Amino acid sequence: MLFYERGFDNVTIGEIAEAADVSKVTVFNYFPRKEDIFFDRIPELVDLLTTTVREREAGQSVLEAIRRMLLRHVEAGHPLGGVDDRYMHFWRVVIASPALRARAREIIEEVEAVLAELIAESGEDLPAPLAAAMLVAAYRATYQETARRMLAGQSSAEVLDDYVAGVHAAFDALERAFATPA
Repeated sequence: MLFYERGFDNVTIGEIAEAADVSKVTVFNYFPRKEDIFFDRIPELVDLLTTTVREREAGQSVLEAIRRMLLRHVEAGHPLGGVDDRYMHFWRVVIASPALRARAREIIEEVEAVLAELIAESGEDLPAPLAAAMLVAAYRATYQETARRMLAGQSSAEVLDDYVAGVHAAFDALERAFATPA
């Protein structure tokens, strides 16, 4: 709540610790850096991607498994689905903070690296680093366009169908890009 009220860069670790009634050391035991407090769902995302790829149905491609997982999260209104009017405050705090924008870029690289490892271990005939980079870029473009539209005043109800269509278009393009020629 402090971040939303005052902006991320205006809140100290001491204030966070005080609000949580813990010591600063305890805060850093759980979060290696202040930005990770705000982006607290990233470990959940990494676990979700790992589970999705490793436990996908027999014969299901990595891309299809991730597509289905993303769409399930959108349908469920889960924060990792990315489309809900209540996320507007989150996006505004990120946009207003150079530290959070920088950490977001690092997170994108970290997620891309995890995906590359998962794709490589999947046994699929995909160039793992390239496929991971393209997957992250395709999803990011769809997500950012949706956030941009919502920040410009459209509601999640107004953008949801386009967002879902964008996810499908992104994954369709990826599947075409990596299709094995007949």
